[in-house]
Amino acid sequence: MSATIKQLRAFTTVARTRSLAEASAQLHISQPALSVAIRNLESAAGGPLFSRDSRQLALTPEGREFLARAEQLLHSWDQSLDAIQQRFRLQRGQLSLAVIPAFALNRLPALLAQFHRAHPDINIALEDIVMERVIQAVQDGRAELGISFRPDDLGGLEFLPFERDRFVALLPPGHPLVEKKSLRWNDLAAAPFIAMNRGSAVRRWTDGAFSHCGKPVRLLCEANQLSTIGQLVRAGLGVSAVPSLCETQMREYGLVCLPLSAPVIGQEVGALVKSRGSISAPARTFLELLVE
Repeated sequence: MSATIKQLRAFTTVARTRSLAEASAQLHISQPALSVAIRNLESAAGGPLFSRDSRQLALTPEGREFLARAEQLLHSWDQSLDAIQQRFRLQRGQLSLAVIPAFALNRLPALLAQFHRAHPDINIALEDIVMERVIQAVQDGRAELGISFRPDDLGGLEFLPFERDRFVALLPPGHPLVEKKSLRWNDLAAAPFIAMNRGSAVRRWTDGAFSHCGKPVRLLCEANQLSTIGQLVRAGLGVSAVPSLCETQMREYGLVCLPLSAPVIGQEVGALVKSRGSISAPARTFLELLVE
């Protein structure tokens, strides 16, 4: 039989007040219930903790020795409970994120600002990395929450979608195609095209779109970052197609973004977690913010 926190608290309160009546009032329990708690603790300890030779409650030698240990245990318990309660109240803890650059640059700052205003005591750790490394960061535990397009292989992770993205055409100001309200992929095939690097998900999707429309792409160059593609288009080197997540950023560069069809290439954007039921309170709260 082991002692409980309630029994330890009953023992220390009685030892401090030397009165069952006062201790029961402080603990908000009846005197009979308090007496039972003390007897059960003594049974677990293996002997009497209070001397019953007189009307006054006095500790036995073993009771005096145990009192210091019991107070230490209760102090440690209260500290531990307070620490975990602070985490659940979002008064301490960490939000660790791995996010694809397109989302990190265009959507994440406003979301993190909103989260920080509501929960200023939560530390934020952020990696803005390509989709493949987002998956690895969550798998390795460096990030509790990843934000990415839906990967072809989840690698054992859960994917929780919160929006759908579609590709848009990216044109420099003054380009002949900017007068149109929307474009088809074969419109882009007629111009020098600036693509993402081979092996990236964005490159697979654009290659698939050009293959679908049956026209070979006039590849001018490749880049590793969508921001670099935007600057190359801005310089007038060619045209491109990027996820609409980047639209705000590209318009800030002074570029024109137009809807693309035939085919419409759409991808889900969502959160990657090891397990939805095992994420921390900060991650769960931020995930709710994403869904909203």
